[in-house]
Amino acid sequence: MDFRTDLAIESKEMLDENNKGKKVEIPEVEVDEDQYEQGVKVTRIRVTGETGSRIMGKPLGNYITIEVRDLIEGEEEVKTAVVRALTNELSKLVKFHSKLKVLVIGLGNGMVTPDSLGPATVSKVKVTRHMFIITGAEEDDDVGCVSALIPGVMYTTGMESSELIRGAVDITKPEVVIAVDALAARNAERISSTIQITDTGISPGAGTGNMRKDLTEKSLGTKVVAIGVPTVIDSKTLILDNLAGYLKKPKEAEKHLEKNGEPMIVTTTDIDQIIADFSDIIANGINNTLHPGIYSS
Repeated sequence: MDFRTDLAIESKEMLDENNKGKKVEIPEVEVDEDQYEQGVKVTRIRVTGETGSRIMGKPLGNYITIEVRDLIEGEEEVKTAVVRALTNELSKLVKFHSKLKVLVIGLGNGMVTPDSLGPATVSKVKVTRHMFIITGAEEDDDVGCVSALIPGVMYTTGMESSELIRGAVDITKPEVVIAVDALAARNAERISSTIQITDTGISPGAGTGNMRKDLTEKSLGTKVVAIGVPTVIDSKTLILDNLAGYLKKPKEAEKHLEKNGEPMIVTTTDIDQIIADFSDIIANGINNTLHPGIYSS
């Protein structure tokens, strides 16, 4: 049974489940785990070849998943620990140096709460490119040259996000684009517990089922690092996953939902707090990474 998910870790878990719950050794896929403080767990999945990419259904590259339980109701120490983990992992993909130029993109619709992670996060990122322009500085040992863009959605702008982003890339000429967006999960528990970082790019609107043109190194001409949080679940996935142990004919149930069910995306009742907390955490992680001289994890 196929479940919709944007998370590499869930793709791996589904392969394990199909193998009677035993972990599958996938050719050209490397997996390792780390445990940080306050129960923060990091799983790194690296897809190194085409065979691994085909089996996983993911492009070649790195997929880093940060997980922690009870984040929303947790103590500030827990959130601080997640920021430290995010900073540490992001810094491996975006290495700071005195001439670093980065464009941070907040994907999604700020007027739709489950899709507002990108805009909410970017509004808290420290933008510095204008200071470099004013002072004429070409480098700084403490802060990166950071630009930001919230491109909105095609429904409100009449333009593809990728068109606006390509224009911003042409203007700012960044070494790296960091894109923040909402994702879709298979498991409802991941909505309040998971962050995914990847260097393979992203499809704007993937989380809410309204996929636009991909943002990748190939399409933009520069490295793209995506940071996402699952904020929604496909209704069919939610139903089939929760009833999996009770269905005598799961394939027929899946076909019935495909034929008769309306496509719907669902979220949790505390999504406002989830967006507030995760946008803080991701913005802090980005600021720590890009401005190590003035921010500290």
